[in-house]
Amino acid sequence: MRKAERLFQLLNILRSRRTVITGQELAEQLGVSPRTVYRDMQALSLSNIPIESEAGVGYRIRPGFNLPPLMFEEDELEALLLGVKMVQGWSDQEFGDAATRAFDKIKAILPDKIHTQHNKHADWLQVPKFSPPNHSDISQSLKSAIKKHQQLSMEYLSLADEKTKREIWPLGLVYWGKVWTLVAWCLLRNDYRVFRLDKIVALKKEEIIFKPSNTLSLQHYIALQESEHCEK
Repeated sequence: MRKAERLFQLLNILRSRRTVITGQELAEQLGVSPRTVYRDMQALSLSNIPIESEAGVGYRIRPGFNLPPLMFEEDELEALLLGVKMVQGWSDQEFGDAATRAFDKIKAILPDKIHTQHNKHADWLQVPKFSPPNHSDISQSLKSAIKKHQQLSMEYLSLADEKTKREIWPLGLVYWGKVWTLVAWCLLRNDYRVFRLDKIVALKKEEIIFKPSNTLSLQHYIALQESEHCEK
């Protein structure tokens, strides 16, 4: 990696952090030595980037410092556009609208040349809309409960279309291709379970807060699935 590219990547890492990061962590992310990170930090400081550092603690950019907006290449814009259209086509209205607003903000800072190129070629990339419209209310309630770690009572249709009741700890939403699902810890089965959103009949928030952990989380569930897949 050339020095200019490394400095740019280093700056992006620092911009994305709200707390300090150690030189060792930066070195591991960039694939360089801690001494190289130290020299790069000096170079950024000489370029009037307000780097704050403390021995044995780490580095950060001084709070309140604003950098000029980043510029994008055409292929980077296409990748962002694909992500926006996937959210618009496969998620609920709230997420779709948020993705549109975010991309509008990005386009607003583009140079005229890149903006013109994007408008000229944007139509070649399309994502069909798969998400059924009746998911919206369910997904809003689930997102709120997931973020608050709030237990839910749920009425759910089984594979035989029989109504069942479950007490669950909602952990996250996963899109498997045309089907949105909820990954949750089922208190009845005392194990992870996956529920299709289009099979959820009703939800009720309980006044019970659960605590995720390394062995009780969406990330842990996905890691288990990946491990099982690799063993097959």
